[in-house]
This record gives sequence, structure tokens and C-alpha cells, in this order.
Amino acid sequence: MALVTTAEVCDANPQLIVSGELRALQPIFQIYGRRPVFSGPIVTLKVFEDNVLIREFLEEKGNGRVLVVDGGGSLRCAILGGNPVVQAQNNGWAGIVVNGCVRDVDEINGCDIGVRALHSHPMKANKKGIGEKHVPLTIAGTRICDGEWLYADTDGILVSKTELSV
Repeated sequence: MALVTTAEVCDANPQLIVSGELRALQPIFQIYGRRPVFSGPIVTLKVFEDNVLIREFLEEKGNGRVLVVDGGGSLRCAILGGNPVVQAQNNGWAGIVVNGCVRDVDEINGCDIGVRALHSHPMKANKKGIGEKHVPLTIAGTRICDGEWLYADTDGILVSKTELSV
């Protein structure tokens, strides 16, 4: 689906929007990383002010997937930093969407990967390893399930039950 914008996807699929099979996240995310446009199958993770499980996922081969992390919307610390983003880039992840904060923004912005987060924050997260993998999430007013597809560009983020072609 290269070179097709999220706006074009919405225009071409009104029936999927009506049925709820294609959903747009509310526009609350900042854009980080050198890849402003990315897409792929979703892997979900739910954590709160803890980044151990995020790091574990990003150490795996990404195979073009997108890690979607519900960090509870916390703005008290960063749950994603530069080193895990470099790891994600090197392991073939297409992107990371974090309902929380990032740190080491200069390092993240040097990576060829798409990253979306609420904001940046200098404080580190906890390291307890607490969270839930492969669970349904609700982020930015949208329900997101493991295995669905995410499409992101500078206009916004879409989630689809299936891979789309326009």
C-alpha cells in the first residue's frame, strides 16, 4: 500500500468506516523517527510506567510488524527510549505507537523507523516487567486488537481489521 495516504484510504473505504472495520485514532500523537509513513500487522502490549516488556518485544524480529503499546497515557516518565528504538530498527519493526512518552528524541529521530508517542519526557520508566501481551487495547478513542493492521502517515493513524489494498 505504498504511496497511498490515510486520507485516500478513508475516501476509498467509506463502507469499512461505517461498519467499524476501519477506525481512525484521535490525533493526539507526536511524530518521531525518520519514517513518517509506515504500516504493518499489529502486536499489542499493555504496561504502565514500565518498559521491560517493550524492550523484550523489540529484541525479537519485527518482520514488518507495528508494536502498539498502551502505556495508560502516562506523562510522568518515558516508557520508550533510544536504545530500544535502535534495536527495533535493526530487527525489522515497521513502527511503534506508544500511548505514553519517549526519551532520547535525537536518537529516535535518527532511526529509520516510525514512532508515535504522546510526548517526550526525560525520566526513565520502572523495570518491573509487569504488563499484558497480545490483549485488546483502547487508545485514542479506538479499540485495537492484536493481528489487526495499522497505517500511519502525517495525517494520522488508521487501524483496520484486515490488510487493505487501494
